[in-house]
Amino acid sequence: MLRPLLALTMIACVSAPAFSAEYYVVRGPDKRCRVVETKPTDTTIVQVGPMAFVTRDEAESQVKVLCKEDTSTTIQVR
Repeated sequence: MLRPLLALTMIACVSAPAFSAEYYVVRGPDKRCRVVETKPTDTTIVQVGPMAFVTRDEAESQVKVLCKEDTSTTIQVR
């Protein structure tokens, strides 16, 4: 009984990162940046930065770095 439970627990721990949320820094039409959990699909919302962040805290700290008046780091999501 203990062996199958241990195996199930190990499988759950290994697969947990695959189900973790991703956070994106986006800029809307109002030119304000925010952190969202889904990749933007709307053409009026621009993803700022080239990647998704693993934690919300990491994404929020990057808002200060990525969201300046310079728009050269923005990527248009289609």
